[in-house]
Amino acid sequence: MHDFAERLRRTVAHEEPLLRAITDSSADASPGEKRWSKKQELGHLVDSAINNRVRFVRAALDGRFEGPSYDSGGWVELGGYGQVQWAELVDLWKALNIALAPLVSRIPEEQWTAQCRIGESLPASLEFVVDDYIQHMQHHLDRILSREQVRSYPSAKK
Repeated sequence: MHDFAERLRRTVAHEEPLLRAITDSSADASPGEKRWSKKQELGHLVDSAINNRVRFVRAALDGRFEGPSYDSGGWVELGGYGQVQWAELVDLWKALNIALAPLVSRIPEEQWTAQCRIGESLPASLEFVVDDYIQHMQHHLDRILSREQVRSYPSAKK
C-alpha cells in the first residue's frame, strides 16, 4: 500500500506552521543573484503542484502520461509571486497539497505502474513521479525554511 497521501498530509501539517512563522519581508528578501526569494520558491511549489496534478490524473485515468516539462523560471516570473502576500502563498500551497492527498489515495493499484514521460526525460512509473514530487517539495521546503540539512534532489537547479 502506498503512503503518498499520508506523506502529503504529514508534510503540510508539519511544515505549514513553520512557513507561517516567516515574515512577509523575510520571504521577499532576495538571497542573491540567480536565486529565488522564499516567496518565489514557494510559488515554484505551487506551480509544481498544479503541473503534477494534471500528470497524476492523466496517468491514472489514461494508463499513461506524456507531456511537456515546464519552464519553472518562466512560471515563477509570470506568477508574480514576489508581489503576493506570504500568507496567501502559504494558503495556496497548503490547499493544493491537501487537495492532492485524496486524489493520490484514489489512484487504482494497477495504475501505479502507468508510464509517464515528462518532456525529454526517460519514462518513469506513476509511482516514481508521485514519490519524486514529494521529495522535490521537501527539498524546496528545506531551503525555504533555511534548514541546515537540505534533502538532496539531483535535478534541482535553483
